[in-house]
Amino acid sequence: MGQMSGDSALPNALVALARRVVEENRRAGRTVALAESCTGGLVAAALTEIPGSSAVLDRAYVTYSNAAKTECLGVSADIIDTFGAVSIACAWAMAEGALKRSRADLAVAISGVAGPDGGSASKPVGTVVFARALREGGGETEAEMKLFDGQSRAAVRMEAALCALELLLPPQASEGAP
Repeated sequence: MGQMSGDSALPNALVALARRVVEENRRAGRTVALAESCTGGLVAAALTEIPGSSAVLDRAYVTYSNAAKTECLGVSADIIDTFGAVSIACAWAMAEGALKRSRADLAVAISGVAGPDGGSASKPVGTVVFARALREGGGETEAEMKLFDGQSRAAVRMEAALCALELLLPPQASEGAP
């Protein structure tokens, strides 16, 4: 799972990326919200490892059950019944729900099959969906499905958390870079 820092219970790679998310969003004056399912709060935990994260993280929802997705985020039961909790439609609705229920400028949602059980032919273990919703002038909410190697439950959750942190970064902070 990666090297652990003496200062953190989390892997160094996760904490380093979380630090970038906090620093770059703080500079950009942006706040973020999360809607996590298969990562179970891992993304929020990584962000809150960083001193000053309260200036960036507005709130995080861990909506592990389908009922929680519906009750806390307003995801339609029809979406879950039709497409499943691990679907582009569900991740999109989770991100939109987190944005509506927060004061954040940006919300990212994560839902997936971490394993070792729960996979199917169409959604094998390692299938994770992500969505990003922006409040002001950010265009359409974007969602995508990825398939991670799925060597272990921990590996899938870590890859999903890293991907979600990437989605929280502001548009290229390196715009002036060569």
